[in-house]
Amino acid sequence: MKRVVFILMAIVSLGSFISCSEDDNEEQENDPVVVVPEPGVDVVSLPVVIHVIHNGEAVGTGPNMSESRIRRQIEILNEDFRRKAGTRGFNDHPDGGDTKMEFVLAKQTPTGEAFNGINRIDASQVQVPDLGYNQNHYAQYAYWDTKAYINIWTTPLPEDAICFSLGNATGPETDLPGTEFLSIPGPNDADGILVNWAHFGESDIDCHARFGRTLTHEMGHYFALLHTWGNGRDCALNDFCDDTPAVVEPVFGRTPKEGCDGETIMMGNYMNYSDDDIMNIFTLDQIARMHYVLKNHPGRKALISSPGLQNP
Repeated sequence: MKRVVFILMAIVSLGSFISCSEDDNEEQENDPVVVVPEPGVDVVSLPVVIHVIHNGEAVGTGPNMSESRIRRQIEILNEDFRRKAGTRGFNDHPDGGDTKMEFVLAKQTPTGEAFNGINRIDASQVQVPDLGYNQNHYAQYAYWDTKAYINIWTTPLPEDAICFSLGNATGPETDLPGTEFLSIPGPNDADGILVNWAHFGESDIDCHARFGRTLTHEMGHYFALLHTWGNGRDCALNDFCDDTPAVVEPVFGRTPKEGCDGETIMMGNYMNYSDDDIMNIFTLDQIARMHYVLKNHPGRKALISSPGLQNP
């Protein structure tokens, strides 16, 4: 089986401003040192804006979710990406790892105003063309600079969409193999993540997807991860990560089963459609793939130094 392993060499870059006189070249005592976070070495913070699309409900009701529920979703996202001990996101699998990626609710708007990261929009008061369930439709309500914010729209889908429409995400255009299987936005397409409000954060809905793992899964796509079955046709290529056992069909549920070459499928991988409560692993090769995007995709890389990470 020939698949690709991505190995990233990371070096911490330190920049400093040095003042020199005619007499000497010594660094002045008060000169600042600028530390540039390096994906894979340092923990990298990335700003998100949650565009809460609702239909006029009071805050905390239905699609107009409470701030506490939204904040809990971001906690879950970080528990998963950081493999935090004592949470559902922890694993001790030898192929599992800490992505060293953390997500922060944006602290300021594009115009520099203080912000809590939550942008509430009453869709009943805004007329936009019906473009269907996709980023382009919801970007008509709000769409912030993708080099400064990860746009996440929570969508006010009806109850009959629960456990049927969970979410989707665009992926980055890079030279990574398998990029053609991601949803790459065209010139006039929006870039971001959609999540059905019912699957955003924790809830008691009657569905396997009720512990906030929809956003974890979609964020994986946003940073170029494929489903573990890739295009669903080729055991040899699959998801281009050697440490995810190969499979050529969508993975649902929670019961271990055999994939390609008799290997046991990694049921807990976030890039399956497994039950939320058993998901708990990004593998080292998946993490390396995401780091590659952070280092080489201009838009994703720019997020690391976004003003949205700083208080105004």
